[in-house]
Amino acid sequence: MDLGLRGSRALVTGGSRGIGFAVADALAAEGAAVGIVARGADGLATAAGRLAGHGVPVATAAADVTDAAALGSAVQRIAGELGGLDHLVANAGGTVGGNIADSAPGDFAATFSLNAGHAAELIRSGLPYLKASQAASCVIISSITGMRPAPRTTYAVAKAAEIHLAATAAAELAGAGIRVNAVSPGSIMFPGGSWDRFRAQNPQAFAAFLDSQFPFGRLGRLEEVADVVAFLLSRRASWITGANIVVDGGQGYPSARRFAR
Repeated sequence: MDLGLRGSRALVTGGSRGIGFAVADALAAEGAAVGIVARGADGLATAAGRLAGHGVPVATAAADVTDAAALGSAVQRIAGELGGLDHLVANAGGTVGGNIADSAPGDFAATFSLNAGHAAELIRSGLPYLKASQAASCVIISSITGMRPAPRTTYAVAKAAEIHLAATAAAELAGAGIRVNAVSPGSIMFPGGSWDRFRAQNPQAFAAFLDSQFPFGRLGRLEEVADVVAFLLSRRASWITGANIVVDGGQGYPSARRFAR
């Protein structure tokens, strides 16, 4: 299916690896020009080289997405190089600290800033470009941990906020013709990712997790998330906004970790 993304312009935060790169790669394969933002210049250069193989314009900007001024500058730079922006993907995220009992002062605020905070700033910074687009759309990458309580509390709360941010921003921006949706992946396996590391460090716990929580007997793949994001950004999804699309293969409990009793 041709998604009609050829010639559109998309920016992806956390776009040099993992889900972010997979999304950028899927969009580039559809013919979209892509801009990627990440902290590391070397990772950005490697990712840009791979994306350029699709024959589309590629722009990069190194920035800490929790720095609103730096993120705004990155958006402006990429929009300038691509000639505008039609699509935004707030993918950068992670956790600072763990649960309430073992977190340090400021961990919740820092985790919120990295996840929902940066997503809101990304959309705010990109708003002038989105308003000028004829097919503006945004996707916020959340997590099933934002839907069902599980460790780590700081992360779960921030991801829940992202889901509500997508719904609320969709209502606010509908008058400008801008769609906003969330995608909540389950556990995704890829080399060097968090689940790859967990499997290596905790083989018995991982085996029990895999055996008990996954109807298909495996974790998800990067492309299975990226393809859903590409569809949601496209005109093929023109009547979907304010939604949270779960991509988890029917996964049960969101985490291999458990709260202490």
